[in-house]
Amino acid sequence: MKYIEVKNLTFYYDKEPVLQDVNYSVSAGEFVLLTGENGAAKSTLIKATLGLLKTKQGVVKLAENNKDGRKLRIGYIPQQIASFNAGFPSTVLELVRSGRYPRGKWFKKLTDHDEEHVKKALEAIGMLKERHKRIGELSGGQKQRISLARMFVSDPDLFILDEPTTGMDDNSRKDFYQLMQHNAHKHQKAVLMITHDAEGLNEYVDRRIHLVRMVESPWRCFQVHNDDETNVKEENRC
Repeated sequence: MKYIEVKNLTFYYDKEPVLQDVNYSVSAGEFVLLTGENGAAKSTLIKATLGLLKTKQGVVKLAENNKDGRKLRIGYIPQQIASFNAGFPSTVLELVRSGRYPRGKWFKKLTDHDEEHVKKALEAIGMLKERHKRIGELSGGQKQRISLARMFVSDPDLFILDEPTTGMDDNSRKDFYQLMQHNAHKHQKAVLMITHDAEGLNEYVDRRIHLVRMVESPWRCFQVHNDDETNVKEENRC
């Protein structure tokens, strides 16, 4: 089941084309990478897909319901989301726990199952030992990671992640990739992750969408490729 389906998406900044005739999709059960050179409009494509930027033309479809017929839940972490100041009163554990509260039920007691979700999320991003620290005491990279953990415990059907492993060490990155792979394959979540460095990720991901700057373009015009270990399938040409 496709949670994202984009057809012939074109986006302009002012009068200059940034993305042109882009086609891609992401389905339940897939862990998909979105890669490309610096400045290749990866984040722009994500924002246009989510409706945060107005496209020039094309069709963007986000599923209304998940594979079980319930309303689709989307978890989106933009690049460098964390901006908590030094006076932020919450601890790491309190902030991440808040992702388990149903909307409008902030004082509901969390179950043992909820607490296990919180623990696993903190372990996955390497922040379990820091769970009692105040948010304001953390580095920028640590704040990014706990924002990711809070999103994760809310149990979205579709994860859209923009450079989510910023600030993680190698072991934490591997744990995180394994966790995303597990959620896609075992729980039929859909994961779309932007990364500038896809080296060593083939064992975790199902597919790669690669944004490529078109040769001889006066500005930035892109193609999308689906890669695997044996071939490259060109989806479209600007």
